[in-house]
Amino acid sequence: MTEHDHSEHEPRPGGFWKSRTGGVLIAFLMAAALLLAYEHRVHIFAGGWFPAILLAVCAGMHFFHHRGHGGQS
Repeated sequence: MTEHDHSEHEPRPGGFWKSRTGGVLIAFLMAAALLLAYEHRVHIFAGGWFPAILLAVCAGMHFFHHRGHGGQS
């Protein structure tokens, strides 16, 4: 039998988010977020500032708390 090169079937370095599937998922989630924000813009902007501030605080906490992953426990 002959040897086959299976290097094209090995997972790419960098994990899921740098793969083609991860990129497509990111694009889909961004489009879904934009459409959701567009459809609910009246509630977001005219419903008071509390929901917008709450979402901004949640997003900020999410990004700042992920600094600890992969490091010391």
